[in-house]
Amino acid sequence: MRLYRVPNLLVTLLVLLTLLSACGASEATVAPTAEPPTPIAEATPEPAPPPTTDDAVAMTNPLPVVATYSILGDMVQNVGGDLIDLTVLVGAGNDPHVYEPVPADNVTLSQATLIFENGLEFETWLDRLYTASGSEATRVDVSKGINLIRVEDADHDHAHDQEADHAHDQEADHAHDQEADHAHDQEADHAHDQEADHAHDQEADHAHDQEADHAHDHGHGHTHGEYDPHIWHSVANARIMVQNITAALVAADPDNAATYEANATAYLAELDELEAFIQQEVAQLPAERRKLVTTHDTFGYFARDYGFEVVGTALGITTEAADPSAGAIAALVSEIKAAEVPAIFGENIANPRTLEMIAQEAGVELGPTLFTDALGEPGSGGETYIDMMRHNVTAIVAALKG
Repeated sequence: MRLYRVPNLLVTLLVLLTLLSACGASEATVAPTAEPPTPIAEATPEPAPPPTTDDAVAMTNPLPVVATYSILGDMVQNVGGDLIDLTVLVGAGNDPHVYEPVPADNVTLSQATLIFENGLEFETWLDRLYTASGSEATRVDVSKGINLIRVEDADHDHAHDQEADHAHDQEADHAHDQEADHAHDQEADHAHDQEADHAHDQEADHAHDQEADHAHDHGHGHTHGEYDPHIWHSVANARIMVQNITAALVAADPDNAATYEANATAYLAELDELEAFIQQEVAQLPAERRKLVTTHDTFGYFARDYGFEVVGTALGITTEAADPSAGAIAALVSEIKAAEVPAIFGENIANPRTLEMIAQEAGVELGPTLFTDALGEPGSGGETYIDMMRHNVTAIVAALKG
């Protein structure tokens, strides 16, 4: 019995040792033979420098401002830079004279801190819009301080004796310039002359020239003031506009006054270069050829400052007028022929059809389209105030050289 059991015990031990050896080998095979690779750490970007005070304001709380039309908006943006959140109501290529506000404009005005406007009753729709919006924004009239042209004196002889009529002494000017209204005849007989009767009641509402006002009121409920509002066609005027813009931004946001003033200084330097360019271009054109015919009477200040004469326009001081009558067109054609004007000019805010017809009847060229009351669309060459002025003077001089 013992001889039989001993071998069985040995066999059993051998089997157990074999199994243990197999398990050890298996574990050795499964276990990794090396340390796992260390993950590569992602590069940590350098921390951005802390924003300056001006940058922080611009990013977190820009000043909400509104400009009524595109030319003015460009000036405001140049001064305000990143510190303002600018909305322009009447954009590039659109005519401020005939603009009809939309509901969104009410919201825009209600949220604004400043509203920059041309003044001089250029934006005839703004008073109603401002009231309807309930806005408490400060309105900034950028025409303050400008040497103005009276509408009644804009009789297509702008290049001669305007300076005496720009002194803002309205009572003296009313009495002096009433020939059309027959104001000097009122004491003798108010009843015999309707124009004199109109003039008698004009002092309060500044609509003293009824003949002009009737021509400018075309069913939109719009009337225009006694001064030519197209002030931006003079670079000297543009400088004053920029100074008014700067003063308003500084007053509303004094913490950033230094930035606004620096921006203005840089922009005014660009305007100085623009003025020199215009003077140089105009000097190439003989004085007897400096005669303008355009769609509407927008170049009064340009004519005064750069020695031009406005021979005539298809419309009056505003584009709100209906198409001119056949008689008015015939009269303008006669003026063009008499003045020996080689070219006339359409505008980017008006349909060129009327000017094309007048040019054909007068036997003259229709010159390049000018940017007048609005900037040009992207790619037009008139996207900024400086661009539009450069384009206009270059086009005018080239076309009038003949």
